[in-house]
Amino acid sequence: MYEVTKVNDPLLSPFQLRHLTLRNRVVSTSHEPAYAEDGMPKDRYRLYHREKARGGAALTMIGGSAVVAPDSPPAFGNLLLYRDEIVPWLRRLTDDVHEAGAAVMCQVTHLGRRTSNYAGDWLPVVAASPLREAAHRAFPKQAEDWDLDRITADYALAALRCQAAGLDGIEIESYGHLLDGFVSPATNQRGDAYGGALENRLAFPRRVISAVRAAVGPDFIVGIRMAVDEDEPGWLGFDEGLTALRAYIADGIDFVSVIKGHIDADAPLARVIPSMGTPSAPFLEFSAAVKRAVDVPVMHAARIADVATARHAIRAGLLDLVGLTRAQIADPHLVRKVAAGQEDRIRPCVGASYCLDAIYDSGDAKCVHNPATGREQTVPHEISPAPRRRRAVVVGGGAAGLEAARVLAARGHDVVLLEADTAPGGQVRLAALAGQRRRDLIGIVDWRVAEAKREGADLRFGVFAEAADVLAIRPDVVIVATGGLPDRSFLDAGEELVADTWDILSRAVPPAARVLLYDDNGGYPGMDAAEFLARHDSSVEYVTPERSLAPDVGSMNSPPYLEIFAQRGVLTTLAYRLRRVERAPGGRLLATLYSEYARHEVTRTIDQVVVEHGTRPNDELYHALVPGSVNGGAVDYPALLAGRPQPAAERDGYRLFRVGDAVTSRNIHAAIFDSLRLCAAI
Repeated sequence: MYEVTKVNDPLLSPFQLRHLTLRNRVVSTSHEPAYAEDGMPKDRYRLYHREKARGGAALTMIGGSAVVAPDSPPAFGNLLLYRDEIVPWLRRLTDDVHEAGAAVMCQVTHLGRRTSNYAGDWLPVVAASPLREAAHRAFPKQAEDWDLDRITADYALAALRCQAAGLDGIEIESYGHLLDGFVSPATNQRGDAYGGALENRLAFPRRVISAVRAAVGPDFIVGIRMAVDEDEPGWLGFDEGLTALRAYIADGIDFVSVIKGHIDADAPLARVIPSMGTPSAPFLEFSAAVKRAVDVPVMHAARIADVATARHAIRAGLLDLVGLTRAQIADPHLVRKVAAGQEDRIRPCVGASYCLDAIYDSGDAKCVHNPATGREQTVPHEISPAPRRRRAVVVGGGAAGLEAARVLAARGHDVVLLEADTAPGGQVRLAALAGQRRRDLIGIVDWRVAEAKREGADLRFGVFAEAADVLAIRPDVVIVATGGLPDRSFLDAGEELVADTWDILSRAVPPAARVLLYDDNGGYPGMDAAEFLARHDSSVEYVTPERSLAPDVGSMNSPPYLEIFAQRGVLTTLAYRLRRVERAPGGRLLATLYSEYARHEVTRTIDQVVVEHGTRPNDELYHALVPGSVNGGAVDYPALLAGRPQPAAERDGYRLFRVGDAVTSRNIHAAIFDSLRLCAAI
């Protein structure tokens, strides 16, 4: 439970959903973090949702796309609601969430074609019509009558399992999955009683809803999350969407979670779930129109990333319940901080959408700058005081250094941070400079600076620290977070002739007319630089040795880059490696590319070569400090992974550690995670 010190806040006002009293208006809407084990919501899954309940959410929706049948195999770690053994796991989660004062519901679905034929039990996937789904690459079979019979029964049984587990309700999913595949004219090309007119297209979803309602009885809450308008010519329009919703309400639906758009491919998916650089809360007025048209409660979540926008949505009557879903992935204690009058301490959602892309990139959801999310078993959200106060020096004011300073100061240590630049942020600040679309990344830096200062850390900028400067402070602990420097050393020749992505994004080197950008990192720096160059009217050829474009940039973030590539005519050359760069006649550059497949070289004559090859550790200071340290820079990995303090030293002196890119070239999340799990136990 949380204590309310802020009164008359519409976000904190209770809401009555049928017989269920919700303590405020903030919901964590349905999403799948892929934390299940064997398809069950075991401890990791449970603790993730319990943390949000303890943090003050009124309702947490679990099981984003929990599946009802074995021919709906998990596509992204989905819960298996068709197994009876899920009930006790759901019961334990429900009891924990209820004990913390929140309600809990589960989203229920059949994925239809939004999965793979080559997963789970390898049963053929089904859909309204045999149309391929682009994201998961399945060719479905057209569902037959016997398929619809058994799937209807599967929905009812899944709902009963949720009811038996003590959940407060369920939410039926109807966008991008089986049910709405029948409703949308774009995905239903049937010529039988389930195709053609809207009444026919609604027949199967209505049959499912009626079966669920009959199974659970009149008192169990049943909602729906649906696309009321698919926002594409030839797809489901607003008028038909409202007609469908009203029919569902007549069949027993108690609330609606509103979606605008469809998720048939990456570009429309990125519009439904907008990332950074897009307008805040773009569908609030649309959701309000739905609210005016129906007499059941309306909730909605789409880039409602901050408290002020959420508060406006409730105060203005645009919504009944507001989804601050990604915002609570960034800070599960968001509501508690609002109630305590500490909105300025909320860790911001910067819209990076790493929470979604990481599911496909590394197997499960992760916040780009809160590594504790999803790791509640071993990593704390709240930093506890250390048993003994120590003097700590952190060298480097990028993401890793700022996190180290924040955590060490919160532990109660005396912390001095030394940063060579006149401003904090390091590579995060550089990425935020890439353009207006990426500027929200600076929230990662600003929040840590504010929190470190609040905890008493002494942040000193414009200080180029050498070993003597560090030792003069007489530290007990030294954290080297000096980051990395761009790596051009991979070239056989011409290292001095090329620019790197830092040169371009920092504006240190102006864009030339014709540019070859070589990226064998495959992440955001190369794509940011390509976008920057294209926007500044350079003719750009993007070259990579990869078989695909920027494999570390996920489907939620790739569409804006690809839009620019298409608009500005950026050429893409795959599977070629840059070997060398030479000066060509007339002062231009000659770049030699090599195909490892064809085993031949080709050349390009251009005005500028820009390279992205990650970073090499800026580790001179670290190695200078190693001989005098009591641990030689060593990290006890078993202790680190278990969240235990590093072993005590056998002699007096300072312990030395390095974090982030000062170790090796990695991403923002890895840099912050390094510092959090190390320093939370110092």
